[in-house]
Amino acid sequence: PFDQPCCGSVFKNPGGPRTAGALIDECGLKGFAVGGAQVSPLHANYIVNTGTASASDVLKVIEHVRKTVAKRTGVELELEVKVIGV
Repeated sequence: PFDQPCCGSVFKNPGGPRTAGALIDECGLKGFAVGGAQVSPLHANYIVNTGTASASDVLKVIEHVRKTVAKRTGVELELEVKVIGV
C-alpha cells in the first residue's frame, strides 16, 4: 500500500506453502486496528498508519496478529521489522 505510511513487510515468511500475509488474511485480520494502526486491507503483512498511530498501537496490532495466527494455524510469525527504543 503506497498511499499510506507503513514500514513494509512486518513478518518474515515462515516457509512452506503459505506466506505470512496469506496466514494473516486466512485468520480474517485484514482491517484489524488498534488506535491509528491497522492491518492493511490491501496486503495483510503490512501495518499502516491511518494518521494517528502511536508506537504502542503498532505493537498491540503486532502482538494480536502473532497470537491469533499462532492459535488458529500453529505458525509462530517472526518479525521482519526491527523494533527499537521500546
